Amino acid sequence: MSTTTAGALFLAVLVVALAAVHVPFGDYMYRVYTSAKDLRIESVLYRVIGVDARSEQTWAAYARSVLAFSSVGILFLFAFQLVQDKLPLHLHDPATSMTPALAWNTAISFVTNTNWQAYSGESTQGHLVQMAGLAVQNFVSAAVGMAVAIALLRGLARTHTSDLGNFWIDLVRGTVRILLPIAIAAAILLVAGGAIQNFHPHDQVVSTLSGAQQTIPGGPVASQEVIKDLGTNGGGFYNANSAHPFENPTAWTNWLQIFLLLVIPFSLPRTFGRMVGNTKQGYAIASVMATLFAISMTFMLWLQLQHHGTVPTAAGAAAEGVEQRFGIADSAVFAGATTLTSTGAIDSSHDSYTSLGGMMTMFNMQLGEVAPGGAGSGLYGMLILAVITVFVAGLMVGRTPEYLGKKINPREIKLAASYFLVTPLIALTGTAVAMALPGERAGMLNTGPHGLSEVLYAFSSAANNNGSAFAGLSANTDWYNTALGLAMVFGRFLPIILVLALAGSLAKQGATPASVGTLPTHRPLFVGMVTGVTLILVALTFLPMLALGPLAEGIHR
Repeated sequence: MSTTTAGALFLAVLVVALAAVHVPFGDYMYRVYTSAKDLRIESVLYRVIGVDARSEQTWAAYARSVLAFSSVGILFLFAFQLVQDKLPLHLHDPATSMTPALAWNTAISFVTNTNWQAYSGESTQGHLVQMAGLAVQNFVSAAVGMAVAIALLRGLARTHTSDLGNFWIDLVRGTVRILLPIAIAAAILLVAGGAIQNFHPHDQVVSTLSGAQQTIPGGPVASQEVIKDLGTNGGGFYNANSAHPFENPTAWTNWLQIFLLLVIPFSLPRTFGRMVGNTKQGYAIASVMATLFAISMTFMLWLQLQHHGTVPTAAGAAAEGVEQRFGIADSAVFAGATTLTSTGAIDSSHDSYTSLGGMMTMFNMQLGEVAPGGAGSGLYGMLILAVITVFVAGLMVGRTPEYLGKKINPREIKLAASYFLVTPLIALTGTAVAMALPGERAGMLNTGPHGLSEVLYAFSSAANNNGSAFAGLSANTDWYNTALGLAMVFGRFLPIILVLALAGSLAKQGATPASVGTLPTHRPLFVGMVTGVTLILVALTFLPMLALGPLAEGIHR
């Protein structure tokens, strides 16, 4: 079987599996967030945190709860890392010291669902911090994104109300009923496939051919590996991330990890359709995601299978940066999936991709990670683009635009437009400032277009809460730790505030009956319009910078 055929089959089986679970899993998540009954463990948690399970919140109260919970998470994880040398299960001689700047960057990274890591996980963080700090945030940061998406769906479905549900209820249910059960089952599968799960320290063994000592790092890996993918987080227990055999042992575990990082984002449109009472609307949003996914994957596979490596003419360039157990095609599928979501996990080096292949990974993030995007964040990002599309369509025909019976008035379009502009502004401003400072330019491994690509990738990744990187950039400096930390904070929470404000505005409206001038938003025409608006807006925003980086590098070669 040829490499191209094997890669196509790998992707086809993945698509079939995602299609098979779309309806049952989407319906299950709908029942989780609309059920009137609480599980016993949930009732206990509500009493512990002092939450009335029958109370609801306005958009402002919901937003305050999100910010308060996340702020406490940042402070706790920041302090946890700084005192980890005094706690059990710590590495006695970490290769990278946990400075306040690095601890700040890492705390923000995991709380914002970014999981940017400016350090080697196995030689910096102790087992206790990995389990009780980083892995916990992998669960709850994903649950936060899902909760915000559900709040927006309530805003679209409800009328004449200011209530969007209760953040604390949504947070607990998303964690207890969705993330935890799947994570437990999938962790068992990973262990069966060869991933490790133990509390062993780093063992020194004589195992090399020359008789030299080799360090074998142990740890609770499988449990963190599953939620890093399922919650679209991305932080690896090891520096090599999913290219490490202890995290990702075989070709089928590689497939499983890609499935996990896509399953929630691709199933949530079904939940959307059920919540607004029209499953065709959910299929339309899923179709937009699938179309963008197919376009990206087609280009990614073609660029990597036809033109390999950063130096295409060199001997062995086809294998440059690629884990040999998975091969070029499967690695390209992983790269496309991890950057189309907000995951950021990797099983190959994106810095070693062709210039245009590397550009595709950047462009995927710059889409706003909506194809299908992160857990929750992908759905609310796509719905924002749907709102912008109906507004554009309304301008074309001279009518007040409507979406699902809600009028898109000046307030709504201002919130939607602001949402779209936030992350490009952060990414491009951060890149511009870094390139203007000689000291920060020195952090680039490469000069010229590829050096610019390293910096642009970093800020695109941080602003869109992805977390992957072009490995050539030395980002563990006080400046980069601070600047990328700010990019992650503003890139996560400003859009969330705008989404919740939009949800609150929509929920207060009544239902506008459809008329002959209403644009049907469940048909192929609308799917094509949203796809086109997404691609055009991103191209207009980022094309000048891409032309100076990966496009210039590709033309030069």
